Amino acid sequence: QVQLVESGGGLVQAGGSLRLSCAASRRTFSTFAMGWFRQAPGKEREFVAAIGLSGGPIYYADSEKGRFTISRDNAKNTVYLQMNSLKPEDTAVYYCAADSSIRVMTTTVDGINYWGKGTLVTVSS
Repeated sequence: QVQLVESGGGLVQAGGSLRLSCAASRRTFSTFAMGWFRQAPGKEREFVAAIGLSGGPIYYADSEKGRFTISRDNAKNTVYLQMNSLKPEDTAVYYCAADSSIRVMTTTVDGINYWGKGTLVTVSS
């Protein structure tokens, strides 16, 4: 089992920035691909970004390219999502995810093994 705990969410004005963190419980963190997903009210959970075992490869959803940056620190068992130029449409609960396969991470939501409980990001206009 891998427990994932997100932090860093909150209320920010449009154009602002937030950095989300996700701490993993397991020492074998470096053997998991990590990702961020989000779910807005009334919408399905969607892919935001993913990162491979040693920091690469990295993938982003088209709408986040150039604004969001995913990174990881295997020594701290933590993955980050730096979010800049935030828009009201970025408002959602952001979830951290872990899976042994980055292919799974980038192609499906239902097949991912481990999820955090989420952190709410609210962007005001």
